[in-house]
Amino acid sequence: MTDNKRKTVRRRATTGRDAIDLYDYVEKPKPRKRRTSKADDLSDWRVVDDWPEKVPVTPEEVDVIERWFGDILEEMFGPKVGDKNK
Repeated sequence: MTDNKRKTVRRRATTGRDAIDLYDYVEKPKPRKRRTSKADDLSDWRVVDDWPEKVPVTPEEVDVIERWFGDILEEMFGPKVGDKNK
């Protein structure tokens, strides 16, 4: 017959070396070994252009882009057509 009693696990009291050091954050962390990354070798990278010919953009998105990048876009492409201020 099997005994269905629960087994009790006794825990040892932590003393001395087993105690948790609450000040271990004071020491600087040990430097980790750096692995050489395979991503550094660009010879096997591949660029895929899978964007559609025309990307749909909402008028709201155009407004946001013009507000944030308006000065840069005007420098690159000139003022807006019909803009009499410049």
